[in-house]
Amino acid sequence: SVCPGSMFMATGSLSVFLTFPQDYYGKTLKKTSDLKSNACLAPAQPIPAFVLKALKKIHPEVTSKYYGCGLVVPECLEGCKLLDLGSGSGRDCYMLSQLVGEKGHVTGIDMTEDQLEVARKYVDHHTREFGYEKPNVDFVQGYIDALKEAGLEENSFDIIISNCVVNLSPDKRKVLSDAYRVLKDGGELYFSDVYSNRKLSDEIKNHKVLWGECLGGALWWGDLVRLAQEVGFSPPRLVTANVITVDNMELEAILGDYQFVSATYRLFKVPKISNKASLVIYNGNIAGFGESLEFDAQYTFKVDEVVEVDGEVASILSHSRFAEEFTFQPPGVPAGCGVKKPKVCANTRTIAPNVS
Repeated sequence: SVCPGSMFMATGSLSVFLTFPQDYYGKTLKKTSDLKSNACLAPAQPIPAFVLKALKKIHPEVTSKYYGCGLVVPECLEGCKLLDLGSGSGRDCYMLSQLVGEKGHVTGIDMTEDQLEVARKYVDHHTREFGYEKPNVDFVQGYIDALKEAGLEENSFDIIISNCVVNLSPDKRKVLSDAYRVLKDGGELYFSDVYSNRKLSDEIKNHKVLWGECLGGALWWGDLVRLAQEVGFSPPRLVTANVITVDNMELEAILGDYQFVSATYRLFKVPKISNKASLVIYNGNIAGFGESLEFDAQYTFKVDEVVEVDGEVASILSHSRFAEEFTFQPPGVPAGCGVKKPKVCANTRTIAPNVS
């Protein structure tokens, strides 16, 4: 199925809708510089030194065939089983395979055979480069809204990442529900994508180049919040958001006054939240985050600092892989002197990126 209101539903040309991204990313684009807008190259936060070190070990051909927007690196990865939706040439998979370690595992899924060919070509190369006895990465061909059909089992992954590919799917609800199905209890979908300030017109949705450039399939951020909770996830937590500028006059004329952001959200498969606030202390034991952990746009946890979190975040921290990284104050302990209460702006509270 496809998005309601799409021309492709009316005309029955779903095959064109599905195969265009394959052609665009497999045949039209040969290198990153072939992209016609900067939507898929939107700047992210400063890259941590340990991530830069991991990226330097990746084969140049894998890096040059990478078309993502930003960099998706969740914290606390050691030993985790991770799935990359729309893994492309495998850059993020090979970077993350170093961070999960030899006891962890990374699976990449992509629909584009040309991209998978590049990724699979260098499995043995990176196994040797990382000093592993056997590969901890594998790649499957399939669609991100058909994970069961691709052979991915339910409750099998600790973390799912995605980098600028959910917008390429015609059925975003199915992407989210499939992700929820294959995640273990306590698992997380941590992903970067492009969002619009309002629902897109059919003209923009059905424009092939805008679709391939990550704009034509962009969700209105409010629909993400609704869809995520409908399939069972906790309310999305906004991590970062960067305004996108489209430096292409032809595309700008078509887009008019629509605005877009590249935003990273985190969604958790945890029990329904309570309304009780909780006091937590970050222990500082996550690799690469020894002094502080910037969890999202609202909460940054410094080592040994007592922070009052809302019931939603308390549930996430206590039911996910972060549970062992925090000390939780017993219920009923009053928030005395020295307890930090984060400032909350309206946009953060409503889970919205700052786009008007």
